[in-house]
Amino acid sequence: MADAASLASCFTFDDISQASARTDGSDKTPVLKLIRESHAKGYDFVCLPLTTPKWRERWRNMCIVPSASANDTDENATAEQQAEAWRKAPSFLHEEVTISRLDEAVPVLVMVSDWLQLDSTDDWVRHDSEIALRQEVAYASYLNVQTVILPPPRHRSQVASYARAINECLKSTTYMNFSIRLPIYDPAAFQPKESPPIPPSATSVSSTPSAPSTPKIVTPRISTSKSLKAARAPEGEINATWEMWDIIRTLCDYNTRLTLTLDLTPPLPSNAGILNRWMAEPVHHIFLPASTFIANVKGYPHHPIIIMSGVSSGLHTKGGESAYAQYVRHVEKTSSAVQAAMTAGTVEHFAQGYQDYLQNPLQPLMDNLQSITYQTFEQDPVKYRNYEEAVYHALMDWPDSDHIVICVAGAGRGPLVERSLTAIKRSGRSAFVYAVEKNPNAFVTLQGRKQNEWGDSVQLFFGDMRHVELPEQVDILITELLGSFGDNELSPECLDGATRFLKPDGISIPSSYSAHLAPLSSSKLFNNARISREIKGMETPYVVMFQNVNILSGDGGGVSGRCGRKIQQCWEFEHPRKDATVDERGLPLTNSHNVRSAKLSFHIPHSGIMHGLAGYFEAVLYGHVGLSIHPHSKDRVSKDMLSWFPLFFPFKEPLYLPSNSELHVSIWRLTNERQVWYEWYAELFLPVFNAPSSPEHSEDTSGDGSFFTCTSSHVAVPSPVIDAVDAFPSLERSELRKSGEESPRSTAGVIKIGQTSLHNPGGRSSWIGL
Repeated sequence: MADAASLASCFTFDDISQASARTDGSDKTPVLKLIRESHAKGYDFVCLPLTTPKWRERWRNMCIVPSASANDTDENATAEQQAEAWRKAPSFLHEEVTISRLDEAVPVLVMVSDWLQLDSTDDWVRHDSEIALRQEVAYASYLNVQTVILPPPRHRSQVASYARAINECLKSTTYMNFSIRLPIYDPAAFQPKESPPIPPSATSVSSTPSAPSTPKIVTPRISTSKSLKAARAPEGEINATWEMWDIIRTLCDYNTRLTLTLDLTPPLPSNAGILNRWMAEPVHHIFLPASTFIANVKGYPHHPIIIMSGVSSGLHTKGGESAYAQYVRHVEKTSSAVQAAMTAGTVEHFAQGYQDYLQNPLQPLMDNLQSITYQTFEQDPVKYRNYEEAVYHALMDWPDSDHIVICVAGAGRGPLVERSLTAIKRSGRSAFVYAVEKNPNAFVTLQGRKQNEWGDSVQLFFGDMRHVELPEQVDILITELLGSFGDNELSPECLDGATRFLKPDGISIPSSYSAHLAPLSSSKLFNNARISREIKGMETPYVVMFQNVNILSGDGGGVSGRCGRKIQQCWEFEHPRKDATVDERGLPLTNSHNVRSAKLSFHIPHSGIMHGLAGYFEAVLYGHVGLSIHPHSKDRVSKDMLSWFPLFFPFKEPLYLPSNSELHVSIWRLTNERQVWYEWYAELFLPVFNAPSSPEHSEDTSGDGSFFTCTSSHVAVPSPVIDAVDAFPSLERSELRKSGEESPRSTAGVIKIGQTSLHNPGGRSSWIGL
């Protein structure tokens, strides 16, 4: 099991000052005293500000110049000279920093001064704030600090400037990690308080609270219609902080040393889709104030460092400071995710170490698998149990016969042969098994098992199932050629060659399988796929045990009513095939009948960044027995099956998907004489509406600056800034029309707003060899 989440206690400068008053001979500095006390209370780290108020005071005196007057001209000139000297050689005085020793810095998470305004609307304040940031980062680097927590951006209009400053710091330090503290959303994001105007010759900096507080995000004021404004849920105002984060990490080129400190001070929204978008982000720290402990919290799968703020404030009368750490560890230990990871036989237990790890799919026709690979897959009791059940039911349904012939094509080391013999014994039917295997090394193992276990009940054949000949046709054909996308390990092509073994009324196990897709967001998978910086890395489907991901699509038809389900089927293969033209040996003349294509439309309820597509499969073995890794059916069909992880189709460039948008995904399964490959592509559309105006809403749709409409047109476009679930409030039909009246009909169209390039054209980067 992975290590438990680490806990950090957050301190302010006032806490350091109070510790200074309590320091005795056993602690050399107040910070070392806080570190020792925190460790004794169950905390792994401490989080504290790097600088003192004296640094802020000196910076303000140098860099914030008041309006000039006749009496203070000389004073301002002196301050400007001091500022220029500082800009040339930035440095601290000893009383301006909280730590100065290496042993103080080892267990410390450093918070950069939160009064810095890297996104100020004033050019000089922004310029001098950036110099101050570089100074603080350089000092933290001098002390070998591993992680600094940055103040949040506050002005949406200048977030690009903020991002540029952070990017410069990332380039200037080669090892330090930077974590941006952001609230999960800002409840007042679209109703900002008016800030006083800044005089042309003077700039002010907001006061710093004694303890870290949730920042207010200032976004452009938006006017909404009265009816919509009154009904919209708070979840409709949560996009601003995530969109600012997306701008920052994009301008920093998805740097892996840039992470998030997620602030959970605001009440959590009830809509799970809003929370899920953060699951796909690199959250390395969680800021958890003591005030959040009035309610329970959930376990978190990423094992971040949880920064506890205000634990010494006496907010709760019982338990003391250590109670917070004890409770968080209890919640984590008892969470369903941790319990599953500790339980043998579960996917979570089996997949430890494989989460979000990119693996190339197997090439079973081109490569001969190693024995250790076979052994890994044979650890899956669910798959083979279901195969045995399928064979058993097929035998029981087969007409009375003294001689039933079964063929296991692609027998490997023999697990399906063993399960088939068990099913035969259970059914009480008389049956014989042929086992075909092309891997010469695995065939040695099969010979040993025949000699020592199976005897005359099994006959072995060495060779490719597409070319080997059997002495007779068989009643039941059994294969395990499925891949994570169903057909991506060439099950259709292999079964084309093996189907000739079957009698006209024979049974194929599996009888069918289907491929399914959904749009996915994961900055970790995107970064892992592009490590090589070669195009091949971004045009190769990977097998991945998803963890730090978010499925962006939603159920339902979307605003326009044209979209499909959250996860949609691409295509299906059925066996035995009846549509292929075959030669005299029963082999297809070409592989063109295995070409497939699909175009899928997804509704995007919450804005997000698409980094790729998630691929799944479902299979029917026989009757009601099947296999599935589809998130909506896997627990019902084959719970805790270990043999397959999903498939990840990456995109070379991330694509921003606004709320309410429609994503159209095209995917092709193509082939030539030697290879099979996939190509994929996506387009993005925003719905528009040609809706007749209603008298009772006319004042809302014709006013200047309306959020949803344009005065020059009767076309209404839902804002991409508001979540789809809140753009049009859930109103009963009786509220939308008067009694006895039909609701006015509207027509919906779309406007294209983005697209990706075509990935893997002609199989140039990835293919499966025939």
